[in-house]
Amino acid sequence: MSDKIKFEIEFVIQSSPQLLYNYISTPSGLSEWFADNVNSRGELFIFIWDGAEENAILLKRKSDEFVRFAWEENDDDDYFEMRIIVDEITKDVSLFITDFAEEDELDEGKMLWENQISSLKQVLGSK
Repeated sequence: MSDKIKFEIEFVIQSSPQLLYNYISTPSGLSEWFADNVNSRGELFIFIWDGAEENAILLKRKSDEFVRFAWEENDDDDYFEMRIIVDEITKDVSLFITDFAEEDELDEGKMLWENQISSLKQVLGSK
C-alpha cells in the first residue's frame, strides 16, 4: 500500500454558509453537483456516477461548517472534507477541500475537484 498525498484546495464561492452547507451535506444537495445521484441511509452515503455506485461514510459534520467523508473501500485513513470558511473581515465564503491522492494522480485529483466545484458554482449561480 502506497502512501497517498494529502492536498488542499480553496474555492471562493458566492453563497451563504447555510445554503452551501446544504449542498455539501445532503443527498439532494450533493446530487445537484457532486454525483449523478446520491442516496443515504444514516451515515452511509451512496454516490452514483454513470450507474456505478461508490459508498462513503459520513465521519463528522458540523452544521454550516464542514462535512468529512471516507470512501468505504479505502482501508487507510484517507478521507475527503469540505469545509466552509467565512473571512471575518470581507465575509467572503470559501469552500476548503481536503483530499488524498496517489502521487501520480495528484493533478488529476485536483482537476476533478475543480470540475466538481465549477458545477457547484453553476448550481448556486455563483461566478
